Amino acid sequence: MLAATVRVTRHLDAAEESVQEAYVAALEAWSRDGVPARPGAWLTTVARRNALNAMARRRTLQAKLPLLLEPEAIEMDEPTEDATIPDDRLRLVFTCCHPALAREAQVALTLRLVCGVGTADIAHVFLVAEPTMAARLTRAKRKIAAAGIPYVVPGPADLPARLDAVLTVVHLLSTTGHTAPSGDALVRVELADRALDLARMLHALLPAEREVAGLLALLLVHDARHATRTDEAGRLVRLEDQDRSAWDRAAIARADQLVDAALRDGPPGRFTLQAAIAALHAQAPTYEDTDWPQILALYDELLRTWPAPVVALNRAVAVAMVHGPAAGLTEVEALERGGQLAGYRYLPATKADLLRRLGRHEEAADAYRAALALTDNATERAFLAEQLG
Repeated sequence: MLAATVRVTRHLDAAEESVQEAYVAALEAWSRDGVPARPGAWLTTVARRNALNAMARRRTLQAKLPLLLEPEAIEMDEPTEDATIPDDRLRLVFTCCHPALAREAQVALTLRLVCGVGTADIAHVFLVAEPTMAARLTRAKRKIAAAGIPYVVPGPADLPARLDAVLTVVHLLSTTGHTAPSGDALVRVELADRALDLARMLHALLPAEREVAGLLALLLVHDARHATRTDEAGRLVRLEDQDRSAWDRAAIARADQLVDAALRDGPPGRFTLQAAIAALHAQAPTYEDTDWPQILALYDELLRTWPAPVVALNRAVAVAMVHGPAAGLTEVEALERGGQLAGYRYLPATKADLLRRLGRHEEAADAYRAALALTDNATERAFLAEQLG
């Protein structure tokens, strides 16, 4: 709804207001007359009409109004015009990733407005406090308004400059769905599915872009095994204990094809390398058969390409599998001293697991308690509490 309405208003705040007014109208009309056969089209039509009416009341936009008016009977479920980007949601992702905004602001604002990710969860992703992220989102919206940045769909020539930010948005949306930062369920299926849909559309739009193929491959592998990540009671199941026979082998094979093609075409980027790592995990017939030396080599390359502390932490796990838990712990403790992952729940959780494997149980218990204090997801909390016990 928001994406379709922004196409009319070219102004984000006005579109948000129109959408909220449509919800209010629905509460009243549907309670009286019943839910319509096509509620999405009903809501979108009302939101767009609200936007047009609001614009009609603004004298400064009166000259533009005839260009924006559309017949009331138009169907809203499908795009009504040919465009470079065929899906309203994907259009708005590209539109929000405006180069006038800082990269972090582009990504955070798009996650919040287009993808429906809560401010608290975005703060988790960026490793900052929720009030800090809320302030950043507010500043980004103010900058858009103050600078008069138009919400218009970029043309083909403008897409490459925005592509990395768009890929980052889809990746973080998938990450938030793959393991929810908060709530009762480990997986937020609707977010993970939305990310996979966007990745597929991106690949259809830009089939020659290797990093687009890499991101799609990564998300396909995640999707292939998401059903085995929890048991029937909703408890977390570690990778080594998951039922690999239940993984979607067709999706894994498709991901492998995408990775192979991307690797053949040139130096791999961060999404292709992550996909290659995920594919190696998925291709191993058992956990014990995992090619950890190759995974470590890929992490070495990923860390050179994308020197992020989270990548370094994931690499430490591979180091522990190849060279032993003591070597992995050394890497983790170096990251701990650096302070860049302060507040990141997986750092103490990883440290706890390595300490446990080394038989240093009292220190492991302390690390598990530290991880519990940073974890808001109920499924992860239950798993950590079990390990602590």
